[in-house]
Amino acid sequence: MNEFEDLLNSVSQVEPGDVVTAEVLTVDANQANVAIAGTGVEGVLTLRELTNDRDADINDLVKPGETLELLVLRQVVGKDTDTVTYLVSKKRLEARKAWDKLVGREEEVVTVKGTRAVKGGLSVEFEGLRGFIPASMLDTRFVRNTERFVGQEFDAKIKEVDPKENRFILSRREVVEAEAAAARAEVFGKLNVGDIVTGKVARITSFGAFIDLGGVDGLVHLTELSHERNVSPKSVVSVGDEIEVKVLDLNEEEGRVSLSLKATTPGPWDGVEQKLAAGDVIEGTVKRLTDFGAFVEVLPGIDGLVHISQISHKRVESPKDALKVGQEVTVKVLEVNAADERVSLSIKALEERPAQEEGKKMRNANHVLVVQNVKKNVTLNFQKLKLDSQWLICLAILNCN
Repeated sequence: MNEFEDLLNSVSQVEPGDVVTAEVLTVDANQANVAIAGTGVEGVLTLRELTNDRDADINDLVKPGETLELLVLRQVVGKDTDTVTYLVSKKRLEARKAWDKLVGREEEVVTVKGTRAVKGGLSVEFEGLRGFIPASMLDTRFVRNTERFVGQEFDAKIKEVDPKENRFILSRREVVEAEAAAARAEVFGKLNVGDIVTGKVARITSFGAFIDLGGVDGLVHLTELSHERNVSPKSVVSVGDEIEVKVLDLNEEEGRVSLSLKATTPGPWDGVEQKLAAGDVIEGTVKRLTDFGAFVEVLPGIDGLVHISQISHKRVESPKDALKVGQEVTVKVLEVNAADERVSLSIKALEERPAQEEGKKMRNANHVLVVQNVKKNVTLNFQKLKLDSQWLICLAILNCN
């Protein structure tokens, strides 16, 4: 009897909230039966109290004979028998330890795993403890589809820890911003205006393409994508392309980098003097019409100007009256100015001058000849000469000269 009493006294009582050591006896279905050391009683460890992964196989997590540290949750009395067992949890003990580790660690960065997309944000796990990241704190831009973070491991900054309220808030955005700032400082420290660098096309917009330079996105404006005019960005580059670009401008304070793709490729005006010369007669296409003339493409990327006065021998009120966009025309090169990227062209130089224009030109020449003879051989005296008003005015001008 004394030995039996000593045995009973050696068995400690089990209370909810106790941390105990237990040996796994059996693993069956979705639960494991354990023997709580030093108590003479058994406990039940369910899959739900073992892990947050509901699709996990309990046989992969615990084995018979394995010793575990567990948290006692409550006493369970069998329905048909007076057998007393205890519901225990490994997951909640790990969560308690995690809470202890978190207290006072606000603003520290920890690695978490996205577990579930929930209303307003993302549920994450840190060492068995469930935390929450609001959608506005997931990235530098608002994230509508938080599902893409489920299953991912990433760094986040601890913003609030309250064990009593079971409140654990984190921010991934602040980590992303800090990493971006560090990367931006590194990139700007290496870049100089005029550098040729390699980057990857990150995204395309209607006004150009953004190029990832390794932490900083630089913009290739639409006008700097190609030597051709009015091109669509998508017709020049695609997302994911690796391209060489030239640095045009840097603004570290605003985080802006202006780039050029066309500056890294030969332009249509390079060596134009070997392709065009004054006096050449070539075919071209009317590209644009303005009030002062027509721009004709004579070589790929090179438009020359046919001034309104060079369209026809006849008077032209508007280039639109004589030409149409897309029309094929034959032009004569009057001048090539590669430095200013200008080519002067003429259509009328290839057309025969009308007979009426020739007659008018001859009459004007004869008038000049008569006036010159009068000036040379006659001493003008306006009081004695009886000339009509037209000749008088002409002679007066000559005399003044």
